Amino acid sequence: MSFSNSTSFSLFSLSGTQRLTTSNASIFNLGSPPSNGHVKFNPNFNPSPLRLFFTTKERKTSKLRATANQIVKSLFTGIVEEMGEVIRLGYGEDGGFDLKIRAKLVLEDVKLGDSISINGTCLTVAEFDAELSEFRVGLAPETLRKTSLIELEPGSLVNLERALQPSTRMGGHFVQGHVDGTGEIVSLDPEGDSLWVKVKTAPDLLKYIVPKGFIAVDGTSLTVVDVYEEENCFNFMLVKYTQQTVVIPLKKVGQKVNLEVDILGKYVERLLSSGFISSIKSS
Repeated sequence: MSFSNSTSFSLFSLSGTQRLTTSNASIFNLGSPPSNGHVKFNPNFNPSPLRLFFTTKERKTSKLRATANQIVKSLFTGIVEEMGEVIRLGYGEDGGFDLKIRAKLVLEDVKLGDSISINGTCLTVAEFDAELSEFRVGLAPETLRKTSLIELEPGSLVNLERALQPSTRMGGHFVQGHVDGTGEIVSLDPEGDSLWVKVKTAPDLLKYIVPKGFIAVDGTSLTVVDVYEEENCFNFMLVKYTQQTVVIPLKKVGQKVNLEVDILGKYVERLLSSGFISSIKSS
């Protein structure tokens, strides 16, 4: 940590980062800390005595450095709480791939390390600013490969939902926020004030999708209407209210959606393939 001629310094605490701005020189430069870990004082630093008579407004922000051994266990319902707006998607200052979103409702009681479903993808809040109504999450390479989040751009709207709490009403179905893959919208057909949506996906994902079963599409809990095996497609219907509260109707034919199938189907397949049923019959 060393002194420099930049224009700001940061004070770190357990609750986050508070940034103060001076008009002349700065005390700390966090951009290039020395290898020995010692603080070097700048002999030319001479703060104005006028600073004793003025207070500087502090903006509350919080930051979290995600580590590889952090384990997030969360559950969602697939009931979208609000649509947020993408501010930035790209590499951050620390070299990681970040997604910054503007939102209000999901930030009302947010804490560092909380899980938020973004278009059905469970992600960890690494930084938030309550005054600016924005938060940042990190995106791992596997997340970018597995989901459609890489297609987002500034101004894009995304579905947001906070993790389930013990007191939360279960309005949808159990959604883990672990995206199984993506699907491609092949048709958007209105019928009255409702909207039929048809999605094409891979056969190894379609096998878990059944008529009248649950599926999470971009984090929205929906009921499958029909499955078209020969086309590798399934469809569902959005009522008028849902169309106004989720991002799916805003997408066009050819665009991708994140899909998470009902976890129960995977468990059943696993039990059958492991010989669990046969062991029960023989016992």
